[in-house]
Amino acid sequence: MFATALLCAGTLLFAADPAVAPRQETPSGESRLELLAIEQNIIAFTNYERARYGQPLLEVDPELMDSARQHTVWMTVNQSMVHSRQPVAENIAMGQRDSEEVVQSWMHSTGHRANILNSSNHRIGVAAYRTASGTIFWCQQFRR
Repeated sequence: MFATALLCAGTLLFAADPAVAPRQETPSGESRLELLAIEQNIIAFTNYERARYGQPLLEVDPELMDSARQHTVWMTVNQSMVHSRQPVAENIAMGQRDSEEVVQSWMHSTGHRANILNSSNHRIGVAAYRTASGTIFWCQQFRR
């Protein structure tokens, strides 16, 4: 259901198989979250902005990654930009061409900028998906 809806609505930007979030097995057999380039870029640009303002870097949170990915899939399938109901700070966007542009867009918005620079936030999850028509939906979620 999840994969079928996504394949009908658009393209997953971070994995070839939308039914499975990227995971990599460690030598001990544990599953480890794998970030693809677009996700790494969103996090890197976000952390760059935090460093510019003297804030500690955010750590990737696997639960937030799953939540951000699921919500971005929902927005893409529904072609609707709305916030999730998760108890997290959240930035969403649509239409920006790349990771740098979306982070700059958020930094030029008072509420989004506050989420990025909030010193109480220590963890982050992100996602990006493209619709069949080429529009990219973006999401980043934060928590302590």
